[in-house]
Amino acid sequence: MKKNTREILEALDAYYGTDDRCSLNHENAWQLLIATMLSAQCTDARVNVVTADLFQKYTSVEDFAKADLKELESDIHSTGFYHNKAKNIIACCQKLMAEYGGEVPRSLEELTGLPGVGRKTANVIRGNIYHEPSIVVDTHVKRISKKLGLTKEDDPVKVEFDLMKELPRDHWILYNMHLITLGREICKASTPKCEECFLRELCPAGGGKKPCKTRKIRL
Repeated sequence: MKKNTREILEALDAYYGTDDRCSLNHENAWQLLIATMLSAQCTDARVNVVTADLFQKYTSVEDFAKADLKELESDIHSTGFYHNKAKNIIACCQKLMAEYGGEVPRSLEELTGLPGVGRKTANVIRGNIYHEPSIVVDTHVKRISKKLGLTKEDDPVKVEFDLMKELPRDHWILYNMHLITLGREICKASTPKCEECFLRELCPAGGGKKPCKTRKIRL
């Protein structure tokens, strides 16, 4: 591991702590799977508000598999993109019932074979449910990792493999959580607060001298 990478991880740990508990409320694998699907283009806080009632109404994979599409759309409306999310959740749960007995599989191949589940969602499940170190690459992780010089890639899969080579396994999950928080609070896509950033001296984009320039990205 490069010295700069080690210093970045130490700074992140010092600032945010080392608690790697998932911020999406869940009691089991299928609840985390659905919550993660709902979290696309939505904050974890909003998802937690929605799932508090949702998981009381739908108490099993089977309930979601049998859900009425329009009714489920209404239930998850506030998370955004509710048409596709509702359709994918129902289809995903139908496949879980038909092929996995209602259980959530653990392999990357099986997870990404579920409707609406990509590598990001699959790695959330693998890391938080099955405790298999996984790197989850969302827009914040990709964007900030490039700024920090840990990857030069734009494709999320290539970013994932770069980070797997650069980061120690015990930080794979934690790094994702830290960078999402950093991206939401300080290193925002459109208005980065470089002057407030605790990583400023370690960030090639920030340069330690002046705020980094970044184009506005619609998330």
